[in-house]
Amino acid sequence: MRRPTYLDYNATAPVRPAVATAMADALATVGNPSSVHGFGRAARARLETAREQVAALVGARPAQVVFTSGGTEANNLALTGAGRERVFVTAVEHDSVLKATAAETIPVDRSGVVDLGALERLLAARPAPALVAVMLANNETGVVQPVAEAAHIAHEQSALLHCDAVQAAGKMAVDSAALGADLMTLSAHKLGGPAGVGALIVADHVHLAAQQRGGGQERGRRAGTENLAGIVGFGVAAEIAAAELGAMAAIADLRDDLERRAMAAVSGAILFGREARRLPNTSCLALPGVTSELQVMALDLAGVAVSAGSACSSGKLQPSHVLRAMGADATTAASAIRISLGWRSTADDVDRFLEAWCALAARSGAVGRLTAA
Repeated sequence: MRRPTYLDYNATAPVRPAVATAMADALATVGNPSSVHGFGRAARARLETAREQVAALVGARPAQVVFTSGGTEANNLALTGAGRERVFVTAVEHDSVLKATAAETIPVDRSGVVDLGALERLLAARPAPALVAVMLANNETGVVQPVAEAAHIAHEQSALLHCDAVQAAGKMAVDSAALGADLMTLSAHKLGGPAGVGALIVADHVHLAAQQRGGGQERGRRAGTENLAGIVGFGVAAEIAAAELGAMAAIADLRDDLERRAMAAVSGAILFGREARRLPNTSCLALPGVTSELQVMALDLAGVAVSAGSACSSGKLQPSHVLRAMGADATTAASAIRISLGWRSTADDVDRFLEAWCALAARSGAVGRLTAA
């Protein structure tokens, strides 16, 4: 019997075996990292090793890493804790950025790339202490944003630049300093680490007001006893992701093969963001006339797991705000699915997806056939 095909890595990646082993060992560790006795010091040592591993993934210093309960908390901490009067966010940000605080929207072009001219005009219109949020790579389309250029524009107006790098880290090389990011969000479970653990990278010059109070943990920037086992798992996942960045070239080959064959096989299929630089693992395909929900359910019955967009918005009937911002009409946006590959993906997974998706297209009236590999 064929194993189920998992193609939803952008929602969450399977936990790496080495991560699970390290976490099990950490769970057996006795001691609060804030305690001064030997047990506490041992726990603290494991915590700081993980901090070094996470920092190294994005070219940061360990002291800049603030551990959180996940990417959502890190994004909220960045946007609210920076204390800026005006906040600007791109129209394609994750909901945890869009809904974190009142903000003005920066438009994107039809490829999903931020309009840097519009950003410049927005910042110049009414000078005030500002924060600009530009994600590094979109979770639905994989489109990579010109973060360094946006940071340059922001800094010319004395604004801070926050970068949600949750989807990008581990799939492409990331250097927070080279990008000019004053704040950067990461999440463990996108890397093959555990869910419920994230980090905010905070540049030295940024004053961050804690939003969760009650203790002096994380240098006073985030109160609460640290999730030691989760953080240890995060550290191991970050180290593996950094070591295996070169393997993403093979993932890109699988993704490109999937897209080439899907577009050739199904008349009218739409590939979003195809003209832009994208993550090597992500495809966003629309099958006009067939809703996203129907595609996801039909593929699931065929043993293939994909998503209708952000996992955080599953269950909602509204078309993707990302695709709408790119100019897609509501009906087309409501017919898109996201396919995202990762460290366990194989050519057989691609074949199985195409077999099931093209069969669905054929049943639904589109022209569907499998082309030669």
